[in-house]
Amino acid sequence: MALTEHIVMRDLDIPDIGDFGVYLQHGGYAALRSALTEKTPADVVQIVRESGLRGRGGAGFPTGMKWGFLPKGLYPRYLLCNCDESEPGTFNNHQIIDKNPHQLIEGVAISAYAVEAHTAFIYARGEFAAAAVTLERAVAQAYKAGFLGKNILGSGFDLDVVVHRGAGAYICGEETALMESLEGKIGQPRLKPPFPAVAGLYGKPTIINNVETLANVPRILEKGVAWYRSFGTEKSPGTKCFSLSGHVNRPGNYEIPFGLPLRELIYGAEYGGGMKDDRPVKIVIPGGASAPWLTGAQLDVTMDYEGVAAAGSMLGSGAVIVLNDTVKAPHLAYKMDEFFKHESCGKCTPCREGTHWLVKVLHRLAEEGHGSEDDIKTLHAIYTQMAGNCFCLLGESAVMPIKSALKIFPQEFEEIVAASNHAIPLTPAR
Repeated sequence: MALTEHIVMRDLDIPDIGDFGVYLQHGGYAALRSALTEKTPADVVQIVRESGLRGRGGAGFPTGMKWGFLPKGLYPRYLLCNCDESEPGTFNNHQIIDKNPHQLIEGVAISAYAVEAHTAFIYARGEFAAAAVTLERAVAQAYKAGFLGKNILGSGFDLDVVVHRGAGAYICGEETALMESLEGKIGQPRLKPPFPAVAGLYGKPTIINNVETLANVPRILEKGVAWYRSFGTEKSPGTKCFSLSGHVNRPGNYEIPFGLPLRELIYGAEYGGGMKDDRPVKIVIPGGASAPWLTGAQLDVTMDYEGVAAAGSMLGSGAVIVLNDTVKAPHLAYKMDEFFKHESCGKCTPCREGTHWLVKVLHRLAEEGHGSEDDIKTLHAIYTQMAGNCFCLLGESAVMPIKSALKIFPQEFEEIVAASNHAIPLTPAR
């Protein structure tokens, strides 16, 4: 069933909620006022912890627990909003910013208060030019109305919010590469530990959450823990904004309670509306290009962290890419690994060289249509050497498409090899 009241995508319920005045009329910034005047930072952390809110950036780590990792007595602290949304197939952050930027800004302000940070950065992807302007305008309105800046609402709490534009590098979605970029350095990941909560931006304790995570916070404070946990499952409470794309009749962003079956998301009249031309589902990538593939036989998986993990994949960014039986697995793996090759920062050898060779071999098989059994063995060898040996998750993500394709559809690679073996040579043998 479709939600009657959206938590994050309130633009679907309230026309023009992105307008500052309309947002205020519908309770906007009331949760911030309540937090600053009626609660301590520890109170806010505890409320978010009890709500079970999990990070929507991909890992699904409990947000309140993450906030609790900050070492006591170390200041200054920073809050970073990861708005680099660059995982292929993901576009829900864009809608949240375009349609309701003040809910994000309010979420940033409440979260900064909770973690005792007085400076927050919203790191926007370089391609989000219009969205960055929307954010900058909304931030200026919040300053003017006294919801940001010095002594917010007379509470004694100060907060500056800076919208920082990236330059379109996928790697800057990784939290430590994002911090490097913010500091004016090359966007490459840092060695962990130390983790950002201990030594993050400028070497200071730092909390990093993504757009959708922070946009949940005002609603949790406004409506309460019990209300929030009435959605979803016990271990995955609340809702998730899934970006549905591919061969479905109605692609788009759909906010649904955790636990809805994948089949309903694809075929439900309120959601995907079924497959184009009634062709069967062949492949579903449930969490963006970094996630292992599911097949059309796994549509009864529930869309929550535990359900998708039990099916052998991960929820990731919530980018659900649905493909029909016209798609060939070798070609799909080639196009995805071509993306990862292009976006590799080059810092570590397994990723830099591994993605290059994956694409080189896959191009011969998938694009040129010829190859040998040795090529298949080489692909297995490459991804095996990459897995677990890359500096960050980009290289590990590049393993997923080729590993999934070879595991689920090995016959499609074998068919290419068989066709190559039976091809008529262009030059007669001497």
